[in-house]
Amino acid sequence: MLQKGDKAPKFRLRGLAQDGEREYALSDFLGQWVVLYFYPKDDTPGCTTEACEFRDAAAVVSSKNAMVLGVSRDSITSHEKFIKKFNLPFVLLADTESKVCESYGVIKEKNMYGKKVKGIARSTFLIDPEGKIAEVWRGVKANGHAEEVVGRIPLEV
Repeated sequence: MLQKGDKAPKFRLRGLAQDGEREYALSDFLGQWVVLYFYPKDDTPGCTTEACEFRDAAAVVSSKNAMVLGVSRDSITSHEKFIKKFNLPFVLLADTESKVCESYGVIKEKNMYGKKVKGIARSTFLIDPEGKIAEVWRGVKANGHAEEVVGRIPLEV
């Protein structure tokens, strides 16, 4: 299980931001802080709360030389609707094959209506400018989480 001080697993995924779709790699963000948050599904109540809180904190995140990246197993098309509907100013990555979710250890067995399914356990990793994990949050409650995470990003000197 990944923990504070570990090197963040590398990835390369298709992603979408307000300026369009392209491929993103963790290495694209070396030199800045990265908030990498994993969430179960676009446009569901908890995931919308979390995304909107990160949206509302965008100016503070930017002022700290940081970037927010959201990851789910949803498609680019789903991400596009989610971004437009809630005016999300950050990148959403489509991990449709669950490879990045697996490498970060966020796939867990859940109970859905009496049926066992594998899904994303809401989790966040704060990655420092050198690519190491600075903080880990698992079993996240959406409400208030963004504020806690943003508060942990140091001010650039």
